[in-house]
Amino acid sequence: MGRAYQNRKESMAKTSDMKAKVYSRYGREIYVSAKSGGVDPIGNLALRNLIDRAKKDQVPAHVIDKAIDKAKGGGGEDYSPARYEGYGPGGSMAIIECLTDNPNRTFGDVRLAFTKTKCKIGSQGSVSHMFDHLSIFVFNYDDEDTVLEALMDADVDVTDIENEDGKISVFAPNTDYFKAKQALLDACGDLDFEVDEIQFIAHNYLSISGDDVALFEKFLAMLNELDDVQQVYHNVELS
Repeated sequence: MGRAYQNRKESMAKTSDMKAKVYSRYGREIYVSAKSGGVDPIGNLALRNLIDRAKKDQVPAHVIDKAIDKAKGGGGEDYSPARYEGYGPGGSMAIIECLTDNPNRTFGDVRLAFTKTKCKIGSQGSVSHMFDHLSIFVFNYDDEDTVLEALMDADVDVTDIENEDGKISVFAPNTDYFKAKQALLDACGDLDFEVDEIQFIAHNYLSISGDDVALFEKFLAMLNELDDVQQVYHNVELS
């Protein structure tokens, strides 16, 4: 599995040009989760995990509170998830996840990012079969056997476990996210997760060069400017 999750996080760091963008995306995601699953984090595990991730990414409390208060109002925007896939420069592949209140607008904006950078948007499933959709947990712990046993006892279909210098990385199916996290907390105590999220991880990563690098960076920058875009996953090994 390698450290593919780190490549994705470095990519996000390079393409996020303003903290305001990060705050906006967390705010929208928290709002959607609270509106659909309830505003109480105790009863809404998805919301609780989102809030934990937002705090780790230093999203201010007022941003989180505003999103939850907005959901309490009952009205407001009606966002729905949208996913787009396609091919980028140098044979690269990308998956773009969005939350939108206007699918036609969002599709047009994402398609423009593809066409303006000589990329090709594809149909659903065109590149996602070259990625694994995984729950990823990274935390400090020194007993890999205990971790594996806890996950197996919880009937989690573990994809991979890595242990490097006392830091364990667990990869499991995205559908086992909550089950896996609870099993880890029950077995290992109050863990401080360095990574705790669901991601698309490419089966293989590639390097691009020459003009393809500039085009790819422009492609990511254009997507990052779109308010509806929540996450961008790709298979480019960034230097």
